[in-house]
Amino acid sequence: MLADRLLQGPRGDDVLGNAAYRFIRLYVRLRHTPTVLGAEHVVGADGGPLIVVANHSSGVDPLLIQAVLPFEPRWMMAADMRHPLGEWLWRFGRIIFVDRASRDGAGVREAIRHLSGGGVLGLFPEGGIERQPEMLKPFQPGVGLLVRKSGARVLPIVIEGAAMAPTAWGALLRTSSPTIRIMPVIAYERSVTAAKVAADLQSRFESWTDWGVENA
Repeated sequence: MLADRLLQGPRGDDVLGNAAYRFIRLYVRLRHTPTVLGAEHVVGADGGPLIVVANHSSGVDPLLIQAVLPFEPRWMMAADMRHPLGEWLWRFGRIIFVDRASRDGAGVREAIRHLSGGGVLGLFPEGGIERQPEMLKPFQPGVGLLVRKSGARVLPIVIEGAAMAPTAWGALLRTSSPTIRIMPVIAYERSVTAAKVAADLQSRFESWTDWGVENA
């Protein structure tokens, strides 16, 4: 029945939320035609606390990731990217904002609360979009802090060939044929420091992509 199909999605009985999820999948399929590798690793990632970690080269990256996952991560985003015209979208997406210009840790605390409740978090540890093609930015230690504080496992996702544009929003208007590689889930020991978690993830992404690191 139509009503049953409307209820299918990562937001339970939230019809509007599930409709948005299906729209994202349709948009990605029609405009970006991704090749997905490693989909079997999503099964092992079912259930939180879980942090989805990906490299970031395009404004369309969060949509590409959501389109290949059966669950919905809550994304972390820099507060300076919080354009007021998109406020309805930030609220609908339940975005967790982090203020990079101050010591206010409200965003980090909200992220840890979400993970501690068995939630899924999504973040780009480079802290911004890569501006040089096929180059990584240094991974920020915040990803390690979240892993340490919450005990969350990590689901790494490698994105290559996503739409590039001068602005993050501009990528949404372009077409592309990206490759999305879902890697095996990583479970870190609680004794591993935040810095070592971040360094280990960066090293893995360097190996998986064979890319260099800016300012390295």
